[in-house]
Amino acid sequence: MKTRAWHGHRRLQLKMMYGHAYYIEWISELEAALAKRPGILQIELIGQGEVPADSALLIRAILMARSPKTKLVTNARSSLQGGSVLVWLLGDERIIRNDARLYFRSVDLPEEAEADGNAWKPSEPKYRDSFSEFDPDDYDYAQVLQVINEFLPVKELAGRIIRVSLLKQFGLVENENVDSFLANAFGNTSRVLVPQ
Repeated sequence: MKTRAWHGHRRLQLKMMYGHAYYIEWISELEAALAKRPGILQIELIGQGEVPADSALLIRAILMARSPKTKLVTNARSSLQGGSVLVWLLGDERIIRNDARLYFRSVDLPEEAEADGNAWKPSEPKYRDSFSEFDPDDYDYAQVLQVINEFLPVKELAGRIIRVSLLKQFGLVENENVDSFLANAFGNTSRVLVPQ
């Protein structure tokens, strides 16, 4: 059986823009790039705007299913917000412009908005005032925040500007020092230092 070789480096540019059609086409390009089995896949995020929550979750699902032999590098050439933050955080190696910032808003979902076991039955809303309305896209955004929370404390940082200095403190960028410290601390267990 002949195996396909891993091909060098692929680069995709993801432009943050408003509108969903662009992301549908870009996701097809992502799948095509991954099908070529790159050793390194670099995604450059650039522009104003935000990747819609549903698209960010789909991109995450595709990237999580990639081969472990493909290293993902995410490069934020612009400030990021919302779903774009999630895509950037997925990188095995993350690069960000020194003056760029991250931002994600919080979202509060009403508990009664969840479907119950009888979702197939037509039902009247519990409340008919204008304050009981919710946007179904907020559920996707809440999922995006759950994934972001694996990297950054969402409750503390939502609604605030996050600068590169804070990302360094969390070890999300320029973490070679942290990586080498951990490798030295935990990597070589055969050599034990005994105090004299």
